[in-house]
Amino acid sequence: MKKESSRTVGFLEKLGFMSFSTSTNIVFNFKSTYYKYFLTSILLIDPVAVSNMVLIGTIWDIVNDPLLGVWANNVKFRSGEKVRPWLLYIAVPYALGMVLLFTDFGVSERWDIILGIAVFFLYEIANTFRGIPYNGMGALASGDDSDRKSINAYRSLGACLGSGIGAVAVPMIVRAFGGLKGHKVINSSDSPAIFRSALFMGVLIMIGCLIHYFTTKERVKQIKESEEKIGIVETYRMLFKCKSWVRNMFYVMSYGISTCLLTSSITYYCAYVLNDSGQSTPIMAVYLVASVIFSIITPRIDTLLGRKKTMALAAILQVIGKIPFIFAPTNVINAYINAFFTGMGLTMTFILFNTNRNSISDIVEVQNGRRLDAMVSTGDTLASKLAEAAVDKLFLVALAAAGFSAKLADEGLMQNAATQNMINALLGWIPALVAIMMLFFAIGIDTQKEMRESLAAKEGK
Repeated sequence: MKKESSRTVGFLEKLGFMSFSTSTNIVFNFKSTYYKYFLTSILLIDPVAVSNMVLIGTIWDIVNDPLLGVWANNVKFRSGEKVRPWLLYIAVPYALGMVLLFTDFGVSERWDIILGIAVFFLYEIANTFRGIPYNGMGALASGDDSDRKSINAYRSLGACLGSGIGAVAVPMIVRAFGGLKGHKVINSSDSPAIFRSALFMGVLIMIGCLIHYFTTKERVKQIKESEEKIGIVETYRMLFKCKSWVRNMFYVMSYGISTCLLTSSITYYCAYVLNDSGQSTPIMAVYLVASVIFSIITPRIDTLLGRKKTMALAAILQVIGKIPFIFAPTNVINAYINAFFTGMGLTMTFILFNTNRNSISDIVEVQNGRRLDAMVSTGDTLASKLAEAAVDKLFLVALAAAGFSAKLADEGLMQNAATQNMINALLGWIPALVAIMMLFFAIGIDTQKEMRESLAAKEGK
């Protein structure tokens, strides 16, 4: 790689990264927190049918993400840039997709399912292209590892602010748009308020894209420019040659599963275990506080402990925080403890796998002479999507097996004990197992070692 300039990335530019991360994560958390709830408790679609919708969407992602990633990696804009211009092209389609996801078309359940799948397809195409600048710009803004850690710390700060706003403020936003009038649990009467909230999220998406576009710059260029197109087989040969990319993909997937389990379960937990949807606000506020603190101090921890130990610590913190909740899930104090430790662990993980990804783009270039920033980015986006889809399928099938009733949800009545126990498990011991799996993947990632080995192999030729 070569850098256009050796100067460090400025504060305004880091704020641009943070603003995009904030808006994106507000939208992500709004979607992951309310989309399944919207389908099952507002549109009243059977959970098994919803899980089948998720399965179809997952198959679509497996097909379209690699193809779009390879195509995007071969695109070069007139400005000479490879990634940043996608911020302009994707802003409106991504915002529109978000709004359509939460649109009640007023049709039968069968047509709700058909239209829901079609809208989901369009949304995920936009989401794939959104992921290219979201995941790729950190590697292209600077080739300096300190810069990249700082960028990812700002991104993490933006992500936790977005997560906090998406989870903490959404009930207030729904109320501001006319929802939750005279009842504590969101039901079908809140459909117009949820739709207006989605419109608000769409506006935030466009604002975040524009701020990021106009405040950031691509500085890292390929050492030797080439106009040769790379096909999908050759692209994946290059990627799988990089051991760190494979391991980091599983690390990203573990993170995605943990995040989705939290955001998917918290609304159901507060509604059907605590019998008060509003309780999600203070619980997620605790998560937000932990996220903000560790967004600031994680780069320092990484410097002191080293990458492997810091990744291991992130996974261990998540497990520790879930122990009290596993033994007494109806105690709201334990829910706060769970949220705080999860906020610490997931925030550290977010910063670390993004910094790993930036180094991976460099390793792939050293090994093959070509940068694959867009493809590395869409690969991680696919990993995140697969994680989200796995959680959606697990969550909805588990609820259905436990006897969850959409009619009870619409009437504001409590679910049966089996459903409550399943919700507690999805917020407690299941993500604890995922955190242990995350620890296993973290131990195998060493980007610095692979870079040294790749440079030595290149010099030895």
